[in-house]
Amino acid sequence: MSDLVSPAAIVQAAWRAGRLAYPRTAEGVPVWPPRIAAPGTGGPLTWHDSAGLGTVYATTALHARDAPPRNVALIELDEGFRMMSRVERVPGDAVPIGLRVRVQFTDADPETGDRLPVFVPDGDDA
Repeated sequence: MSDLVSPAAIVQAAWRAGRLAYPRTAEGVPVWPPRIAAPGTGGPLTWHDSAGLGTVYATTALHARDAPPRNVALIELDEGFRMMSRVERVPGDAVPIGLRVRVQFTDADPETGDRLPVFVPDGDDA
């Protein structure tokens, strides 16, 4: 039996603890989405915690009948990787590209304990 823990399990455990974990190659290159080995080389990866600060790289609004628009955003973290999420505290159709954001985590799911990283405008302390 292997002692390997799946990258998904590592990420979920970090999110439950309120941390945004990501792997890096031996050369310090961030890897997202997480995987078992470095892309291209198969080299080892080490896990690190992001400071959770970044910039909206791209965004789109999702419109549903009788509901306010929601957004899906590609966030470029300061550590150099991009991840999909959403920006809260801003109308879904008004999230500007270039907005500085910081990570927050949703409340834990009562059944699973799972949490998701979402982003809010940096400096928004409400």
